[in-house]
Amino acid sequence: MTSPTAIAMTGFIGWTLALLILMELLRGGLAVLKRIPTTEFKPDNSNLSPFMQRLARAHANCVEGLPLFGGLLLLALATGQTSITDPLAFPLLAARIAQSSLHLYSLHQQ
Repeated sequence: MTSPTAIAMTGFIGWTLALLILMELLRGGLAVLKRIPTTEFKPDNSNLSPFMQRLARAHANCVEGLPLFGGLLLLALATGQTSITDPLAFPLLAARIAQSSLHLYSLHQQ
């Protein structure tokens, strides 16, 4: 049986990759439709829509959190101490997904 820690680790990586894939699909669409040249994309999407800017920040936030969150989960998996991380693995994954989702759908304009 797979531990909640391993599932949460896979989920965290999957969520981070899903945000990246979404961002690149949207960027690809803009490039194919020739709305923006492929050489004009900025890493933070600052020259694109507010949603695209929030998407870039949500993805960056996941990447920044991965070393700590992922490192602790990998340490627990490597040492066989998942009984320590299992109880909070799913709530932490859910919190990450909720935070990113709220960030993406924020109606507050800066």
